[in-house]
Amino acid sequence: MFETEKIIPLTDDVFRLLRDSIKDYCGIYFDDNSKYLLEKRLSKRVRSHSLEDFRDYYRLLLYDKKKGEEFAFIVDVLTVNETYFFREMNQLRTLSEEILPELKDKNRGARKIRIWSAGCSTGEEPYTIAMLILEHGYFLGWDIEILGSDINQRVLQYARRGVYRKNSFRTTDEYFMKKYFTKEDNLYIINDNAKRFVNFSCLNLLDPFKIKFVGNMDVILCRNVLIYFDLDSRKKVIHSFHERLVDGGYLLMGHAESIMNISTAFTLKHFKNDMVYQKPQGTAAISLSENSAKFVGGNKV
Repeated sequence: MFETEKIIPLTDDVFRLLRDSIKDYCGIYFDDNSKYLLEKRLSKRVRSHSLEDFRDYYRLLLYDKKKGEEFAFIVDVLTVNETYFFREMNQLRTLSEEILPELKDKNRGARKIRIWSAGCSTGEEPYTIAMLILEHGYFLGWDIEILGSDINQRVLQYARRGVYRKNSFRTTDEYFMKKYFTKEDNLYIINDNAKRFVNFSCLNLLDPFKIKFVGNMDVILCRNVLIYFDLDSRKKVIHSFHERLVDGGYLLMGHAESIMNISTAFTLKHFKNDMVYQKPQGTAAISLSENSAKFVGGNKV
């Protein structure tokens, strides 16, 4: 018989310290009901460092020179990365049938489009965008850049390989599977003609310094990511998105998400298939909702 791995007790006070440290690092917030989740999934990590308890583990996260690597591991084991191709199809129709044609006219001089999939997980979303762009034949010869970013290194390795199983295609039309994938046994490999547009990067959405190097974007998709963030962290991320979008650029979020109480810097634009947020032309610095703190360079002022 195999002995069940011992779960190290996590006291309430240390749980709150750990939770706040994780929130400060990446914005993900765990409520009081999540204590057992941290206790169960991180006990092995405490033992791997030959530590006595979670209090010692918390001290490691404060002072160890490799604490960044440790936080990355925590994010890996605590986050759920559930996604699939062509998720939330009405919004993707808006992108494909209305926003992309608009960008064709707006950017016809530069012949360049830049799109950011923030929190891309295993890569289905940025590759979906690449396929939609390829379906528009008038982008031939354009400079197309699609950035997929995530804080989780493990899912990014998966995304870079571009190899998927059947469960990633639960809403995908057979047409796209045959045109853009090569099937080998039970695996589906994304073809190079779609893969060449997409680059992946490990990026913490709460790191304002690294986000500045992302550059300006025509469209940002951050769908079903900020629902795991606390309000303060959401404000910082939305501020960063506003800075990175060109005037008139679009922010696409999940249908269950809203920035109504976060920012007044975006307008809600009604399209035929869906509604998305738009950065108005000639906007100044981001305007946060009343009673909210303003952030400059990621710091509260």
